[in-house]
Amino acid sequence: MAFENVKKNFGFGCMRLPMAGRKVNREEFTRMVDFFLENGFNYFDTAHGYLGGESERALRECLTSRYPREHYILTDKLTDNFFGREEDIRPFFESQLQACGVEYFDFYLMHAQNKGNYEKYRRCNAYETAFALKREGKIRHVGISFHDTAEVLENILSDHPEIEVVQLQFNYIDYLDPGIQSKLCYDVCCRHGKPVIVMEPVKGGTLANLPPAAANRFAELGGGSSASYAIRFAAGFENVFMVLSGMSNMEQMRENVGFMKDFTPLTAKERGAVAFAQQVLSQEEFIPCTACRYCTDGCPAKISIPDLFSCMNQKKRYKDWNSDVYYNNYTQAGRGKASACIGCGKCERSCPQHLEIRRLLKEVAKQFES
Repeated sequence: MAFENVKKNFGFGCMRLPMAGRKVNREEFTRMVDFFLENGFNYFDTAHGYLGGESERALRECLTSRYPREHYILTDKLTDNFFGREEDIRPFFESQLQACGVEYFDFYLMHAQNKGNYEKYRRCNAYETAFALKREGKIRHVGISFHDTAEVLENILSDHPEIEVVQLQFNYIDYLDPGIQSKLCYDVCCRHGKPVIVMEPVKGGTLANLPPAAANRFAELGGGSSASYAIRFAAGFENVFMVLSGMSNMEQMRENVGFMKDFTPLTAKERGAVAFAQQVLSQEEFIPCTACRYCTDGCPAKISIPDLFSCMNQKKRYKDWNSDVYYNNYTQAGRGKASACIGCGKCERSCPQHLEIRRLLKEVAKQFES
C-alpha cells in the first residue's frame, strides 16, 4: 500500500527528544526538525504520554506552527490510560489535535495493543470511533501499534481487516526472540497485507552500545556506527514502509539522515556481522529493557525502573563503580529505590517487553543496596 505524501522510509520518533531538565529543548529540537525536513524526510511520530505530554506540545511549537500542513506527516495514538469509556475518546482526540496544533492526523494508531488492553478498546468501540473520525476527515489512516504474540495480532487483524498499518517492535535481536516474536508478527502483517512501521530498531539504544566483540566486528566494516546497521537491518524488509528512530541530539540526527537519505540494504558481509552480534548478545544475561518508560507512569513508589535496570546492565558489563554512583543519583529527590517496590504489578501490565519487573527489582536491590 502506498501512502500519499510520505517521502522516505525513515521517521522521527518523538519519544526521545533533546531535553533541558524535564522540558524539551525547543531550540535544539527546532534545529533537528529543520534539518530533517531539509533533507527530504517528513514523517513524525508521537503520543500523548510521551515525555509527560511534552512531545505533542513541542511538535506544535517546533514543527506544526512553523511549516504548512502538507510539508509533514504526523502520527499520534490513542493510549488506554487516557480513556475509560467510549464517551471519553472523542474529547481526548480533540485535545490531541489542539496540543499538536493540527486539524487532522495523517496516521492515528490504537496504542500498544495486547491481549489485555484490546478487550478495553473493543468494549469502548475505539476502532469504530477512529474510523468514524477518518470518515469525518480528521484522520487519514487508522492503524495499531502492537506488543504481544503473533496469535494475538492475528486475532486483531482478523477482527478488524480495515486496519491500514501496523507498528511493530522490530530489530535483529528481537527478530527470533520467543517473547517479542518480531518475525512471527511481521509474517502475520504480510499475510494480511498490512504495511509495517518499525519501532525500536536499535532496541532503546542497546544495539548502539554493543559489547566490544560485536562493536569491533561492525567497526571493521568501515561503513558506519553499530546503530546504522541495526536501522538498515529493519529498513531492508520488503513490507517495512517506515522505520522510526528516537533521536535526542543533532549528532544522532545527522548520522541517521546520512545513511538513510540514499538507503541501501545490508550486504552479505554486513548481514554476517549482524549474525555475529546476535550471537554475542544472546550469550549475555542483560535485562532487555528499551527505556520506553511506560512502567513508570503511576508507579506508587516513584521508582525510575528503566534507569535502575540500565545501572544493573552496566554493572554486569563493566563491573566498575560508576553504576553505583548512577544508582544513587536515580534514587534521590523523591524517587524510590528498587527495594521500595510494593509489588502491585502495574508496571508489568504496561511493559511491552513482558519483563518480570518485580523479580528484577529484587535483583537490582540485592546488587546495589546490600
